[in-house]
Amino acid sequence: MSSVISAIGTSNPVNKFAQSQILDFMLTAHQLSGDNAKRLQKLYHASGIHFRHSVITDFDKQPGNFSFFGNDARLTPFPSTAQRGQLYQQTAINISLTAIQNAIQKLPNFDIKTITHVITVSCTGMYAPGLDIEIVEQLNLNPWVERTCINFMGCYGAFNALKMADYICKAQPNATVLVLSVELCTLHFQKENTLDNWLSNSLFADGAAAVLVQHKDFASQKLFNIKGFYSQLVSKARNQMAWTIGNHGYQMQLSNQVAKQIKAEIKNVAQTLLLKLGLALADIGQYAIHPGGRRILEVCDEVFNLETHQNQHAYKVLRDCGNMSSASILFVLDELSNALPLQNKSENVLSFAFGPGLTFESMLLGMG
Repeated sequence: MSSVISAIGTSNPVNKFAQSQILDFMLTAHQLSGDNAKRLQKLYHASGIHFRHSVITDFDKQPGNFSFFGNDARLTPFPSTAQRGQLYQQTAINISLTAIQNAIQKLPNFDIKTITHVITVSCTGMYAPGLDIEIVEQLNLNPWVERTCINFMGCYGAFNALKMADYICKAQPNATVLVLSVELCTLHFQKENTLDNWLSNSLFADGAAAVLVQHKDFASQKLFNIKGFYSQLVSKARNQMAWTIGNHGYQMQLSNQVAKQIKAEIKNVAQTLLLKLGLALADIGQYAIHPGGRRILEVCDEVFNLETHQNQHAYKVLRDCGNMSSASILFVLDELSNALPLQNKSENVLSFAFGPGLTFESMLLGMG
């Protein structure tokens, strides 16, 4: 028995900013000039990102015109964790519903009442009664729908949701699982002049993605067959990526050594997954890699000797949307599913995401 991804939908907030606009905001927010300003400019120009979206409207404005941040040169009063959480609660539901509707409309005659399970994923906001309950109420789903929330797992969180959906559909063939990942990363902007803040502020963005997972015998459309998963923890690198709750939002610790660690470990992770499934790297046609940053994608290109077309969808998501944490990999899969005609899908897809721990998540999908 196997399960399939039958539809994917994505959504971003309406506030879209060029990376150059965000750079101008950051130069002011960090109060940088001289050599430090040049360093930050170099970081942004090398990011591979052209645009990002945010639920915050301030990133193309100057102090005195902000609606979320404080209006003096130091952005004081700087928004508290409570204020950031309130904006998450106010805005997450709308982009989530749009992503869900964008997925559902890809399935002709889909009956929303057939959804039996809802799994929500987020590491950028939590509240209760939460997003899962709002989705049930807003979509008028059956009140007995089973709900699970996967929180604070970082950029690989969607993999855990897809695993759970796969397990559910294998155990209950008539199940239809709605997976929703929504990340409002820009809510947690930090202004201190540290390399970690510079790096994270240059990458992260907001977005939501919805996926429908069904048993293959009950799915009206089969975008991807879910073939297997493998997870590996590299504890020696646990301090290279971390995510903690502070008084002024969630604070990211992100080392510039993460890409180096991925380069050292990812081939072993891939081979372990493929060995479980009786396959080899030669059997992989396409890759779906979490666009955590340009250098991460580049080291994956190097390790697997990828041709441009094999990893281009991750670069496109990074360019157009930035790093949306757990939602990003679902954006990549959506791009991949849209790029190839359904009747020609016959390739294996090897997918990865990375997060605190340092955690490597891998997944093999079949197309067709």
